[in-house]
Amino acid sequence: MAKKAKEISVEDKLRALYDLQIIDRRIDEIRAMRGELPLEVEDLESEVAGLETRMEKVNNEIADLDQDIKDKLLLIKESEEKKAKYAKDQDQVRNNREFEAVAKEIEYQELEIQLAEKRIKEFSARIDAKKEVNAEAGERLAERKQHLEHKVAELDSIMSETQKEEEMLLAKSQETKGTIETRLVEAYDRIRSATKNKLAVVSVERGASAGSFFVIPPQRQMELAQRKKIMIDEHSGRILVDPLLAQEEEEKMQKMIAGWLK
Repeated sequence: MAKKAKEISVEDKLRALYDLQIIDRRIDEIRAMRGELPLEVEDLESEVAGLETRMEKVNNEIADLDQDIKDKLLLIKESEEKKAKYAKDQDQVRNNREFEAVAKEIEYQELEIQLAEKRIKEFSARIDAKKEVNAEAGERLAERKQHLEHKVAELDSIMSETQKEEEMLLAKSQETKGTIETRLVEAYDRIRSATKNKLAVVSVERGASAGSFFVIPPQRQMELAQRKKIMIDEHSGRILVDPLLAQEEEEKMQKMIAGWLK
């Protein structure tokens, strides 16, 4: 006949839940150490990429304007050559009508030259303005890159110190959850997600649940100390454990975590 599986006591369930809370609390502390650094690094990387893209776009616009200036200079050269040719033709005209026709061509080339020179001045002014914009963006880019390097180094330092511990604790958190019945794990996760400090299991301190100002009646405290049932704080919604159990598990888990990290 198969042996009946040993039933887990309420006290063992409370200890497992509090152990889980200790592990998850340490994970939260590690992540708090990183704080907003990962997001800051991500934002800075986006800002640097954006500045580089905008500067590249402006440089392309400057290159296009430089080409426009070259085109206008070529046009001026061609117009000057045409003017010289028409000037020679004027010396060989046979009547006033031909003279006037050549004169109009010379005048047209002069207007082309003037318009090209005007456009060159406009293009040059636009290039100067765009170079000024890029100079300012370049200073901003250098400053942002330096800030990014500092933040990346800061994040790398924290990650190198805590990544191993976090990965180990995450594995232990899942392992510990596997020893607790599903309904309690679901309740634990639900309470954690609903509280600002992510504490789902708390001990009684000075007659009240940790983080609460509402006193727990002496009768309830006595029941809690007996560890015969899972008790929920009616004010905060957290799972309660008695102070002695909490102290024992804190000391035990502190030694265990230190051992895991060796």
